[in-house]
Amino acid sequence: MSEEQVKRMHDGKGFIAALDQSGGSTPKALKNYGIGEERYQSEEEMFDMIHQKRTRII
Repeated sequence: MSEEQVKRMHDGKGFIAALDQSGGSTPKALKNYGIGEERYQSEEEMFDMIHQKRTRII
């Protein structure tokens, strides 16, 4: 996890609420976490990444 990601988790507003699993908000939630769309090739990979973020928080 980069310093930027830690700062976003610590200082950001509404991050956890954005960790749902709708296809519409997930790319933006990942982008806000520092993971651009170039890092995944399919919806399945995108949903796997958002699930990893939820798991870390839990």
